[in-house]
Amino acid sequence: QGQLVESGGGLVQPGGSLRLSCAASGIMFSMYAMGWYRQAPGKQRELVAGITRSGTTNYVDSVKGRFTISRDNGKKTVYLQMNSLKPDDTAVYYCNARLLGTTAEFWGQGTQVTVSS
Repeated sequence: QGQLVESGGGLVQPGGSLRLSCAASGIMFSMYAMGWYRQAPGKQRELVAGITRSGTTNYVDSVKGRFTISRDNGKKTVYLQMNSLKPDDTAVYYCNARLLGTTAEFWGQGTQVTVSS
């Protein structure tokens, strides 16, 4: 059974940086498309950034130029580097793994990111 464990969240001042990590186990990591989602209080969960098996990335407009998603298949880990953080980035961030063309999908437990002075 696949498992995803996020880490790296916390409290940061506006303009600061954080790097989230998501370690996978129990899946053939290199075969999965990976994504970072976030959910703020009272809002729907949204896709923040995604990376395909081949390394193609996509981002929601609000984080383009500030966030970078990357993956290390050897470590079975996906990262989200977040720079120039804003209060609107405050949310619980979730890691997602999806095997395209199948129903196989896993979620992490989430990590809180709070941007506040």
